[in-house]
Amino acid sequence: MAKSVKILSARSVMSIIEPGRHADGDGLYLNVKASGAKSWIFMWKVAGKRTEIGLGSANAVSLLIAREKAQKAREALASGNDPRTVFKPSEAIPTFGKTSDDLIATMEGSWRNDKHKAQWRMTMQEYCKPIRNLAVDKIDTNHVLSVLKPLWTSRPETASRLRGRIEAVLAAATANGYRTGPNPAQWRNHLDRLLPKRTKLSKGHHAAMPFGQLPAFVAKLRDNKSMSALALEFTILTAARSGEVYGATWQEFDMIEAVWTIPANRMKAAEEHRVPLSQRALEIIKQLSEHKTSDYVFAGRSNKPMSNMAMAMLLRDMAPGTTVHGMRSAFRDWAGEMTHFAREVAEMALAHEVGDQTERAYRRGDALEKRRELMQQWFHYLSIAND
Repeated sequence: MAKSVKILSARSVMSIIEPGRHADGDGLYLNVKASGAKSWIFMWKVAGKRTEIGLGSANAVSLLIAREKAQKAREALASGNDPRTVFKPSEAIPTFGKTSDDLIATMEGSWRNDKHKAQWRMTMQEYCKPIRNLAVDKIDTNHVLSVLKPLWTSRPETASRLRGRIEAVLAAATANGYRTGPNPAQWRNHLDRLLPKRTKLSKGHHAAMPFGQLPAFVAKLRDNKSMSALALEFTILTAARSGEVYGATWQEFDMIEAVWTIPANRMKAAEEHRVPLSQRALEIIKQLSEHKTSDYVFAGRSNKPMSNMAMAMLLRDMAPGTTVHGMRSAFRDWAGEMTHFAREVAEMALAHEVGDQTERAYRRGDALEKRRELMQQWFHYLSIAND
């Protein structure tokens, strides 16, 4: 019997970057994803239907070992057995939690946004808690639905992102040979038949508290005294994005000039942004500086920022149905309806781009002092209920 010709080599396995399946021969393929992740798969046909099984990540399984596994699969087929049963007795199936943690560790280097990394970790640890300890090959549609349904109507954006992340984890498990068959978190022609169609929000829309209710709400926040309450009040006072507040470090603050300078790599527009601190905003920073425990102003554990869900959880208890990001909308509504500041000043306070590219190129300043007056008036307005 003629020896099968093998196409791949150890060197080519390392150098191939083009996404797709690259055949080695006799059913063994190197699968390269758009992200650059590489894994081994073995493919065969039964009654004209193509079936595949993952043989592991190319980072962990060498070409030689992959060929040995493929040979075992071919022997199983020759004996009338299903190759998918060959590896399970000798290879432990990880839990969903372990698989998600491994995927995050592999992918987070390519994620530029720290908030994105934190959200992945939080959703996999908190929302997926009911399935984290289950073997990843046992996760079925009912398990996925048990995680998604509690959020699907109350927090549709969060639920949609969560579904996509669960799908990615299960896809990674399949690529590594720990699962077979359809992905139970797939949306099209699967979960879209089991979950109600998600109501789409207009772009940029976040549930906002009417600004007329904010003074009373801020008064309640000041009675709370928790770190989460201080962080949320500071976020409201500065009209900043929550991620900018969570990641704030002490070196970004000039206490004498009362300015918080957020570096470009932490800004959505990738441009440095100066935030003038009102009297109360500066008081909060000074109060926290007296008890520093971390490089982060709003500190969590082990020299890390506080949980990126802390303010959202507090707001959910104190004002259900509103969002932290919606506080920026409330500020913008107040500035437009209750002050005479130019639109451009309010937009710059929100770190929004103002004017077209040419206009921005000729603008030299950032209206810091005008924005300082605006933020001080915002502080006075929010303090009405405390006067």
